[in-house]
Amino acid sequence: MKIDIDSYREILDTLTRNKSRSFLTGFGVFWGVFMLVALIGGGQGLKEMLNKNFEGFAQNTTFIWAQQTSKPYKGFRKGRWWAMDYKDIERLRQRVPELDAVAPVLYGTWGMSNTAYYGDQKTQPRIQGVTPDFADIVAPRMYYGRYINEMDLHQHRKVCVLGKKVYKDLFKDGGDPCGKSIRIDSTYYEVIGVDYNASGGMNFNGRAEEKVTLPLTLVQQTYNRGNEVDMIAVTGRSGVVMSRLAPRIRETVARAHYIDPQDEQGVMVFNTEVLFQLLDNLFRGVNFLIWLVGLGTLLAGAIGVSNIMMVTVRERTTEIGIRRAIGATPRMILSQIISESVVLTLVAGMSGILFGVLVLQMLELGNTEDGILAAHFQVGFWTALFAALVVSAMGVLAGLAPAARAMSIKPVDAMRDE
Repeated sequence: MKIDIDSYREILDTLTRNKSRSFLTGFGVFWGVFMLVALIGGGQGLKEMLNKNFEGFAQNTTFIWAQQTSKPYKGFRKGRWWAMDYKDIERLRQRVPELDAVAPVLYGTWGMSNTAYYGDQKTQPRIQGVTPDFADIVAPRMYYGRYINEMDLHQHRKVCVLGKKVYKDLFKDGGDPCGKSIRIDSTYYEVIGVDYNASGGMNFNGRAEEKVTLPLTLVQQTYNRGNEVDMIAVTGRSGVVMSRLAPRIRETVARAHYIDPQDEQGVMVFNTEVLFQLLDNLFRGVNFLIWLVGLGTLLAGAIGVSNIMMVTVRERTTEIGIRRAIGATPRMILSQIISESVVLTLVAGMSGILFGVLVLQMLELGNTEDGILAAHFQVGFWTALFAALVVSAMGVLAGLAPAARAMSIKPVDAMRDE
């Protein structure tokens, strides 16, 4: 059959136009799937990073510390400064039996840094003294060595656990520092461990990575603190709601120091349970928003697929009419149109999943430090499979309207179509 140059150009233009529309429609599905995968993985990584800020903190933890009173009580005027003492530990254990761990914390100097030296390196850490029970409340992440134990406490051993930043500032070459001695001001301490717990979400008297942890009895002796306690950390037994114990905890400490039990500013009781509930509610909203945006973008891509298939059916009216005339059944026409729609969406969708996984992998590599992964940004296998199934389902739905349009074409009318 002979075709003139104008007819050839018309056919070529039609094919090029269809390819361009198919590419743009496929890109819409690709972008929708990529957005869904990237948002899910990014949201998971963000949640993990925020959770790591509070890593190690028991979710039923309460911290108590002394502040300036805001109410007068039994002849004492408001605005009085006071301090907790070691006897408050025993009072809490006796009068609030629902508590599991009760751990005192003592700081070398409030709001001030000391100077630590190792060789020609120096840094300015914060000093904190703790008991071994403190590890049950704020679990350390020991990169090297061990944490403070009972023997260190009872024998007033001059040992210390370094925070991450202190370790990196003093030991530039890395390696295990355990057994080596550092000098803090004029006193030498043996390093027994390195704690990589950042605890960036809750900081008391400085960040955890900037602290040097000593046995509490040693801090009492070295800094002449006597029986004072700067902070008390407590956890409740299993099934105990700490927010219900807060008034009793405040009253126990307040009455022993002649402070109004209703003075919430004078005896500060901070309950982490409220904070963790707030984070849970926040990420429920974030996850809902992620799925809403992702599925909305996918739906927009599916509508684009439906439109391009509708145009394709209109341009192939004569071809469909001829096929119907020579014996093609409506089911055959239906399966052809839906198959084309599914293939178009599935190819674009799988490409979007692969590209999203690649981007998330690069994001993970960028958040790795010292061989430790800061957060997992990847989506799970079942999430990716679910996304692929959603894309396939939308491909079927997108092809239904064009397929119905194709099946409604009568062979006689199709043959007359130009």
